[in-house]
Amino acid sequence: MLTGRKYRLDLTAGQAEFAERIGGACRSVWNTALEQRRTYRRRGALIGYHAQARQLAEAKREFAWLGEAPGHCLQQTLIDLDQACSRHGTWKVGWKSKVKNPPSFRFPEGAKIAIERLNRRRARAKLPKLGWVRFRITRPLGGRVKNATISRDGKHWYISFLVEDGVITPWRHASPGSAVGVDRGVVKVVTRSDGRFHHQVFARDREAGHAKKLQRDFARTTQGSARRRRAAARVAELARKIRRRREDFAAKTACILAASFELVVFEALATRNMAARVAPRPDPERPGVFLPNGAAGKSGLNRSILDKGWHRIELATRSKARYTGTNVITVNPAYTSQTCNVCTVVDRKSRESQAVFRCTSCGHTEHADVNAAKNILTAGRAEHAPPRSGVRVGARKPRNRVGRKANRQATAAQATAQPEPELAGIPRL
Repeated sequence: MLTGRKYRLDLTAGQAEFAERIGGACRSVWNTALEQRRTYRRRGALIGYHAQARQLAEAKREFAWLGEAPGHCLQQTLIDLDQACSRHGTWKVGWKSKVKNPPSFRFPEGAKIAIERLNRRRARAKLPKLGWVRFRITRPLGGRVKNATISRDGKHWYISFLVEDGVITPWRHASPGSAVGVDRGVVKVVTRSDGRFHHQVFARDREAGHAKKLQRDFARTTQGSARRRRAAARVAELARKIRRRREDFAAKTACILAASFELVVFEALATRNMAARVAPRPDPERPGVFLPNGAAGKSGLNRSILDKGWHRIELATRSKARYTGTNVITVNPAYTSQTCNVCTVVDRKSRESQAVFRCTSCGHTEHADVNAAKNILTAGRAEHAPPRSGVRVGARKPRNRVGRKANRQATAAQATAQPEPELAGIPRL
């Protein structure tokens, strides 16, 4: 299967400068091609990858700075833009900023990339027009290289290889029948249905205070000055350290979940909507004046949600599940924290606090996050269970005699209907 290997590059000063120019050329191609697509859409027309690729070949002969960049990297930028517009729409694809988007470009042809091992810690790769670049090989490649991506994170450059490792997903998990429900929260990052917690503090109190000081220093600088660039680099370096801790925690937690359970059930959380800011409440009696809307408390909750990295944990678990044969599914999160997993009574008063759940019907007391994780597991098992023989999936119980008669007629019609033949290898729309 396809997997990624990321290493830190040791570029020379000339190679780093040339990599910056390649990244700038790819960013310019992305923004120009996106503006061209939007212009065509305003006129009621469309333009695709092939037409833009022909125009790119003509532009490379006219502009020298565009022609010095590897042609495959520029073409791959157009391919990425075409896929993004097809998936999200032309108007929802964003621009690439020189400040907010670090330079990144891809060499799509792995056959043209040569890799040599120098010693135990160092290796080098030969890339088109960049030549031999050295990198720290912290783990073996373990397969055939499909492509390579060069990117800059802060002051360091990295290379990511897409590798075909030849591993096949196992047919059965090492622990068949095992299942766990996962509840993600802001106090405890991950709570399992078996009562175990996975938690880590990514930003300590001292680091949080230091981050606020760095933000104040950055706000006092003049836009476009060298002092502002240095202040922004200090802020980004601290944020990068916290982000790496979050990524490490997600990878370790995903490894434990995928290796231990055949079925892992998450809530289908819309993290972006949950972390959205509160809409302002204008005062109808006083124009220009706004009523209190609880924005201060909601902003603190938003920071806590984004700090835990909920979506990253789910993505890491899905990636690791390919190697263990684990099934990762999501269920509707509605009322999972208000339902008693013993008597299934839904009452918002049962959750007395963040950590205490005491059912108002049967008196069952348990940790609130563990109770929610058990409800998530129950919903996941019901969704993942195979349908019973003779039961039509999705059928609803009618409420009156007319409905029963219509349901019997529909069921009989489905039983006698002949299924349409499907073409081999071609999915039916």
